[in-house]
Amino acid sequence: MQLETLGFFGIAFAALARFWPVWLALAIVVVLSLSFKRRLGLYGQLFDTGVGLAGVTICLFWLFTAIFAGVIAPFDPLQQVALLKDAPPGTIDPGSGSAFLFGGDRLARDVFSRMIFGSRIVLAIAPAATLFALMIGVTLGLPAGYYGGWIDSILTFLANLVLAFPVILLFYLLVTPGIRETAIPQWLAGVFFIFPMIFFSTLFYTRFSGRPGLLTVLLGATIVVGGWIYAGLVFNADPLGIVSMSPNELNIFVAVVFASSPGVFRIVRGLTLDLKTRDYVAAAQTRGERPWYIMLWEVLPNARGPLIVDGCLRIGYTTILLGTLGFFGLGLAPESPDWGTAIKESSRLLRAYVHPALPPAFALMSFVLGLNLLADALREQSLKD
Repeated sequence: MQLETLGFFGIAFAALARFWPVWLALAIVVVLSLSFKRRLGLYGQLFDTGVGLAGVTICLFWLFTAIFAGVIAPFDPLQQVALLKDAPPGTIDPGSGSAFLFGGDRLARDVFSRMIFGSRIVLAIAPAATLFALMIGVTLGLPAGYYGGWIDSILTFLANLVLAFPVILLFYLLVTPGIRETAIPQWLAGVFFIFPMIFFSTLFYTRFSGRPGLLTVLLGATIVVGGWIYAGLVFNADPLGIVSMSPNELNIFVAVVFASSPGVFRIVRGLTLDLKTRDYVAAAQTRGERPWYIMLWEVLPNARGPLIVDGCLRIGYTTILLGTLGFFGLGLAPESPDWGTAIKESSRLLRAYVHPALPPAFALMSFVLGLNLLADALREQSLKD
């Protein structure tokens, strides 16, 4: 049976047209950002340079792609059309009339749709895992740098112990199927995911201890929201089903947080050692402020520049790690559309069919490039400040 196919320009036009909600959202955000950039602080300053504008645009592109994936993708990422197994790009499905714009893979699934839905997985895990790692690193790095002594020695030793392991070996040990079947990932998640509640509770207490009414509201909200997220992530017991993770996702999430936290800890510790000698810290100590108030409201705000830059770079590293794990078969389930798994599945027949491997590889490369450009622009702005 001869299947109808689109030409190169037909594929390009159809693919660009599928992204119409992304183009619309990008246009609105960029126009508003340029119009009010002087009022948007650090974010607005990114639009003063070409590097910053390119980084923001690429990152927003993939963010909106993940949000509107259900509208953009013409097929379900797991849907199989037997006639289109290893089909070349632009082949039209005779049943639906829609084209496999980037071709079909070896299981007759639409490569374009899988690339689009893969962005949801990457943008759900990488930024969230980086945020948790930042909170753990900040919560432990501030007292290590500020107090010094035995606290610093113990925490630094533990961080160096984790950093001493090769990253790939560490991930292999944490994500290997034998570990998945034990309670180790859940126990680690139970420890790691408590840090955000500790961080925000301490943050609010040190700032609003003199206003008990507001403090009660903020602490109550922290406990309720934090407990809800904690129950959903650790025990998969969210009654609303909004916050939940499959065992594979939880395992990878915990592995990323475990491997990234020591690096953040060392950065925060080093910044604290430097900033605690500044005059504004001495002034706060003279006023009689408590140590945790000084750490969270004097030291941390002045360390935000390097931490924001590191966060952007770390999201990129995490994205590459997710792709690496997927390529080695240690990531999500084999049917998952995440980019690493898609590249691995496509590589088995790479000599015969190149087209299934290119879209997820380009997607991963472009997203990491956008994060690196964004980090470069943020670094320039932090140096100016």
